[in-house]
Amino acid sequence: MADLFDIDETARISELATLIKKYQDSYYNGEGEIPDAEFDALWDELKGLDPTNPVLLRVGADSGNFAKREHVMPMGSQEKAADPEQFLAWAKNHAYDEYLVEYKLDGASLELQYLHGELQHAVTRGDGRIGDDITANAKKMQGVQSALFASDGARVDFTGGIRGEVIMTHTVHSQYYADKANCRNAANGLMKRKDGSGSEHLCLMTYDALATEGQSPFADEEDKMLWLKSMGFKTSPLKICKTAQDVIDYRAEVMERRKNLDYDIDGLVIKERLIDLADASRARPDRQIAFKFSLEEAVSILRKVEWSESGATYTPVAIFDEVQLNGTTVQRASLANPDTIRKLGVKIGSHVVVVKRGEIIPKIEAVLSEDGGAATSPVPFPRVCATCGSSLVDDGSRLYCPNKNCSKRILHQLLKWISVIDIRDLGETLITSLFKNGRVSSISDLYTLTVEELKPYFLNEESVDKKDSLGAQKVYDSIQSHRTVSLAPFIAGFDIEGIGETMVQKLVDAGLNTLEELLTAPAEKIAAVYGFADITAKVLVTGLAENAEEMRSLAAATIRLQEGGAVGELAGKSFCFTGELRTMKRADAEALVKKAGGSYKSSVTKDLSYLVTNDTSSGSSKNQKAAKFGIPIINEEAFLQLVGR
Repeated sequence: MADLFDIDETARISELATLIKKYQDSYYNGEGEIPDAEFDALWDELKGLDPTNPVLLRVGADSGNFAKREHVMPMGSQEKAADPEQFLAWAKNHAYDEYLVEYKLDGASLELQYLHGELQHAVTRGDGRIGDDITANAKKMQGVQSALFASDGARVDFTGGIRGEVIMTHTVHSQYYADKANCRNAANGLMKRKDGSGSEHLCLMTYDALATEGQSPFADEEDKMLWLKSMGFKTSPLKICKTAQDVIDYRAEVMERRKNLDYDIDGLVIKERLIDLADASRARPDRQIAFKFSLEEAVSILRKVEWSESGATYTPVAIFDEVQLNGTTVQRASLANPDTIRKLGVKIGSHVVVVKRGEIIPKIEAVLSEDGGAATSPVPFPRVCATCGSSLVDDGSRLYCPNKNCSKRILHQLLKWISVIDIRDLGETLITSLFKNGRVSSISDLYTLTVEELKPYFLNEESVDKKDSLGAQKVYDSIQSHRTVSLAPFIAGFDIEGIGETMVQKLVDAGLNTLEELLTAPAEKIAAVYGFADITAKVLVTGLAENAEEMRSLAAATIRLQEGGAVGELAGKSFCFTGELRTMKRADAEALVKKAGGSYKSSVTKDLSYLVTNDTSSGSSKNQKAAKFGIPIINEEAFLQLVGR
């Protein structure tokens, strides 16, 4: 199987390299085929699989419609950070006294070449070394200076290059080029028209310069931006941040501000004050980074917090003004628990950063500093259980009803048991009716149900005495066929907060593989097991103590509890399934894993054994994460071989 994975990885690297070259060329020639976020995902996956691949040093290539000219300034690609975690990892190795931050303009790169203050050539990015000479078109653009003059009108003797980004404003796009997909594509196409028509609708915004003769007219990066302005060039705002966290906070502010800009930006560029020519000459400079915005992030205003009730736990859910995340409209996000609200400083009326990075449920990641005039108020917390009236307990990591006999908690536990043990024929509607009628009030009660008692729930009253109920018999048989239960699902079925089957299996694998060992284990021993921590261990110990009596009773007289370590050909192996399977439902695949002694997970973690997908070349978040952790990505056929099918 190892050889198969090596072959799959080599094929994927080749496929990624081909795709990146294709999309780079279309991007630099004005017909970008995929969103930036999708391109970045391909780039990051290739970088994770083959960090030295030559494609990662490649820029692009221009068309053959213009004369070619070599740059006087290097035009390499920047390192990228897609989220705060990646930026902090870069900043850890680049601890500057201050960070100079500019907008990352989303347009088409252009270099202006001057000789003694007079424009000679305007050269597109091309392959980073040679580009198209579009001087005639550039001279029509707004913001391009045909000659450089000082404030007193004297010609400035500057020889070298000035680099900028050709952009189209939203106003121009909507007025003249609404048929184009976006401003960048429209700008890229117009600037390369042979007749130059439409170039007057474009604008150059500059951000870099290099003197190739004489003394440099600027001393550092800030001075460079001031000099460009003094020469009459348009520039984007410059922000000086003292710490990496200040950069992250500023990025969140700009994310909110950019919706009001008349031009597109797709991130920030972070530099040090010192001009480092040696680093700038590299194909991929290391001393600066593009801190990109993500399609999976947005800034909104928190309007209220609702508290979702699930079993004993009350979970805060943020309700905010609608935002677009990765093509979907989002208005709700998880706030996890009371401590998250307090740690982030969330208030009603706060400006919040909403993220959805590969997660099913969005979450609030940060809160922006309050505007002096913004009206905010504390988030109200519920104080009593809406079902039984008991005072809720706020232990920071959760807000919950402590009453074990609360009817809401009991019903939720019954439904959890049916789900975990996989008694499919005993549906939620039926168990809810049995609970409300007082027939079932504990897990043990489920196993005392008879066919006669179940009949009324399947037949009309007038037919109860006339014929047997096939539905009642089916439910009864399903319950009876689930009397043999392994230890991990047995514990997970008792609905202890945050304790699923995978978590219990970690304890079983660590040697706590009998019911009594789990019931008597101190929190310190549980916390020492990988995947647990003090809070989770404490919650588990409390939950086990609450349910110990029924657990022992079930194991003694009702359930055949299978204790000891996992057995089977997949013992110790874990699987995560993503995408559609062809030969079976996902639940059936997960059942095969369990039957063979393995376990399954809903997400990709470092200790996962296999990710199973029929789209092994996808750039999905799960595929990317698996590649990052070095987890084998296998298809359905390979999975079936592992389980002996």
